[in-house]
Amino acid sequence: MNTNFGLIGKKVGNTQVFLEDGTVVPVVAIQVGPCTVLGARTMKTDGYSALILGFGAKREKLVKKPLAGSYKKIGQKPAEVVKEFRLPETEVAKYKVGQKLTPSEHFQVGQKVDVCGTNIGRGFTGVMERYGMPGAGKDTHGTHEYKRHGGAIGSNMTPGRTFLNLRMPGQEGNKRNTALNLEVVKIIDDSWVILVKGAIPGARNGVVTVRGTVRALQKRAA
Repeated sequence: MNTNFGLIGKKVGNTQVFLEDGTVVPVVAIQVGPCTVLGARTMKTDGYSALILGFGAKREKLVKKPLAGSYKKIGQKPAEVVKEFRLPETEVAKYKVGQKLTPSEHFQVGQKVDVCGTNIGRGFTGVMERYGMPGAGKDTHGTHEYKRHGGAIGSNMTPGRTFLNLRMPGQEGNKRNTALNLEVVKIIDDSWVILVKGAIPGARNGVVTVRGTVRALQKRAA
């Protein structure tokens, strides 16, 4: 399987699976479909080759007229999420517009996958919550309302400015994150669902992208 290719889905929730030997495996259910082929990019017209997939449905009244016209031209309904997956032209040619991709066609039990999603946003937080800092100062020696501060950020006379990328209070979460090397435990084509062992980023019903892993785990030498 090409590691660049994957499917779009949403995080349904957590559950558990009993294996044949009775072992209980905690898994995350991801609904990866139905994903519909909406088009393709070619080297001749776009300078690169890719497959365009759509996931979910969107009301036509919420789609701008130029985009609605492009959907009407290919005979498809507007999709909620549209993503491109880079593939060689030989692979792109195998798919047709309107084709629905099932999970078992691209994933198999025991395969390692990477799941990309958006972390849960936690708003504006301080350094103790955001980075796990212990806090500055002590409760004694006359300190007042300073226990949760990050401490001094100055750099004296040289270079006479605050360094970049200091750990400061700010927004936590709401960023794209990828969980690597997760194992596919079970595939349910009837429900367009795959069960993946391991934690994946995002809240329930959050949109995720599942691909074949790009970096296999290396076993440490004994």
